[in-house]
Amino acid sequence: MPGAPRPSFQRSLLAPSHWPAWIGVGLLRLIARLPRGLLMAVGRGLGVLIQHFPSQRRRVAEVNIGLCFPELSKQEQAELVNAHLRDIGLMMVEFALGWMGSNRAIARTPITLEGIEHLEAARAQGKGVLLVGGHFSHLELCARLVSQHIRIAGMYRRMDAPVFEWAVLRARLDYADAMFDKDDIRGTVKYLRNGGTLWYAPDQDMRSKDNVFVPFFGVPAATITATHHLARMSGALVIPFFHRRLPNGDGYALRLGAPLADFPSQDALDDTARINACIEQMVREAPEQYLWVHKRFKTRPPGSPDIY
Repeated sequence: MPGAPRPSFQRSLLAPSHWPAWIGVGLLRLIARLPRGLLMAVGRGLGVLIQHFPSQRRRVAEVNIGLCFPELSKQEQAELVNAHLRDIGLMMVEFALGWMGSNRAIARTPITLEGIEHLEAARAQGKGVLLVGGHFSHLELCARLVSQHIRIAGMYRRMDAPVFEWAVLRARLDYADAMFDKDDIRGTVKYLRNGGTLWYAPDQDMRSKDNVFVPFFGVPAATITATHHLARMSGALVIPFFHRRLPNGDGYALRLGAPLADFPSQDALDDTARINACIEQMVREAPEQYLWVHKRFKTRPPGSPDIY
C-alpha cells in the first residue's frame, strides 16, 4: 500500500498530557453525529462568536482582504472580513463531519459534481491526475465528498499533537486511496505514474527553498513550485478542483475543470503563476469561504516590509 501506513495505537497516547487532545477528538466525534441541520446551526453559532471575539487572526484577514480586494470600499472589505470569520465556525463543524462523520451522513450530504468526464478522459489515456485546489473552509469535507465518486489520495502535513495525528490519519485512510507525507515525493510520483488521482493544495506560504514569488491577486506571494515538478516527474495532468458551499443549506458544488493545456512547460515560474491564477479564480467564486486568516504573504520579497 503506497503512502503513510495506517497508524497503530500506542499506549503512550494515554499519557495525561494527551487527555485534552482526547477530549477534543471526542467533541469532534459528537459534533459529527449531529443531524445535518443542527450541525450547521452549531457552526453558524460558533461563527457569530468568532466574529465578535477579539483575535489577531482578524487583523490577518483584514490585511489579506485589503491587499487582494482593493477595488472594494472599506465597508465592503469589513463585511467580507466578518463573513469570513463567521465562515470559520462552519469550517470547524465541517472538519468534524469530514473526519468523523459516518458514511451515511456523508452520502446524505447534497452535492453537485461536474466535470467528471475530464478525469475519465485522463484515465483512458493512462494518465495520473493532480487535482489542484485551495485552502477553503470546507476542503476536508469536500475531499471526502468527492471520494464517494472517484478514488483519490492526498498530501498532508503531520499534526503536532500525536493524538490528532493518530485519529485524523486513520479517518482519512478510511476514505482516501492513500495519504502521502508532504516530503514523500518519491511515493507521490510513483502513485501518479501508476494512474492515481492526488488532491493537492499548493496555496500556503510554506517557507520552502522551492518558493518563487508570483502574483496572487496581484500581490507577490511566495509559492511552492511543487505542482510543476510533480507534473513533470510523473506525467500527470493538472485539473483544477473547484468546490464551494451553496447558500441556504443546499449542500456543496464540486467541479473538475479541464486539464491545464501545455502543463508543465519548461518554466517553473510561469507554471506556478498559472496555478495561482487558477486558485484566484476559485476564490472569486466564494471569497468568504477562503482561508484568509492564514498569513499568505508572510514571506516577503527582499527589501519589502512585513505586512502583518
